[in-house]
Amino acid sequence: MAEFTVETQFHYAMVRKLYEGGMGIVYEAEQLGAQGFVKRVAIKVIREHYAKQKLFIDNFVGEAKLVADLIHTNIVQTYHLGEARGVFFIAMELIRGVNLEQFQQQLSDKHRALPKDLAVFIASRIARGLAYAHAKTDRDGNPLGIVHRDVSMKNILIAFEGDVKLTDFGIAKAKGFLTDQEGEVVAGKADFMSPEQADFKVTDKRSDLFSAGVVLAHLLLGYNVFKANTPEESRQRIISMPIPDFRTLHPEIDGRLNALLQRLLERELSERYQTGEEVLHDLEVYIYGSGYGPTNETMGKFIRDLFGQNVPQKSTLTKGGTDVLEHTARLAKPA
Repeated sequence: MAEFTVETQFHYAMVRKLYEGGMGIVYEAEQLGAQGFVKRVAIKVIREHYAKQKLFIDNFVGEAKLVADLIHTNIVQTYHLGEARGVFFIAMELIRGVNLEQFQQQLSDKHRALPKDLAVFIASRIARGLAYAHAKTDRDGNPLGIVHRDVSMKNILIAFEGDVKLTDFGIAKAKGFLTDQEGEVVAGKADFMSPEQADFKVTDKRSDLFSAGVVLAHLLLGYNVFKANTPEESRQRIISMPIPDFRTLHPEIDGRLNALLQRLLERELSERYQTGEEVLHDLEVYIYGSGYGPTNETMGKFIRDLFGQNVPQKSTLTKGGTDVLEHTARLAKPA
């Protein structure tokens, strides 16, 4: 098939800083195109301190390549990997909303409780996104073996429309993409790790399901039962603390939901949920089994009311004005 090459230039005008992490910064930006075209996106940039380190560059590029074909309603979509002024960046779907950590903090600040069915609904959407990612194959149909390894409150977003999105595959592992010395180093947030992850063991998709269980328990209780004063103490609690009977910790948690949590947080891998599809099924049976249950619209109404329908704007560009990244790409298209 004949091909021709189109050379195009992407212009991204930075609007404001959204989030600063340990190794990267995320901005809201405008993608500018021909004839006044404007699309709001999120731009993830490596911090300057790490921008010259090959390991971080390789992992950043690996993340972009890994998630490029993860197109799912419960996963933040990646649009473009670029390089400008020697800096790599990823253009992603912009989510108008908050992460679960901000969501939980707002609940606490306003002395509000998250309804049980909405907590289960959020967890079901996480399971849905994980099921898709875990089952992803390459172009030849070979399983990629994706494991997120950082399913936590900060990496789950809720849009003000009610959509739940899993994000940040920065430390995910998958065949042919991101690699590290698993078994020698530990990656992820200590109080959301699986026992095998916390114990420096090799992980598979069941590790993400344990982490999803920690998130669900956190949403139901308003706190993380494994969180301690230090990351090391949290890891030890993940490994050895007796899993509580959650019915004794919250009156809204019944026997069915407690059993579901017990299986998600099972330390014996063979006894834990084996797939995201199984988790999704049981969560949805729980909230929809007797009839009508929560939807994106229900979730959206709750979060808009909680936040007064406004997107928090806590930071802006430090230099003032608008910075612009320009990137020229050559796109090959079939005739």
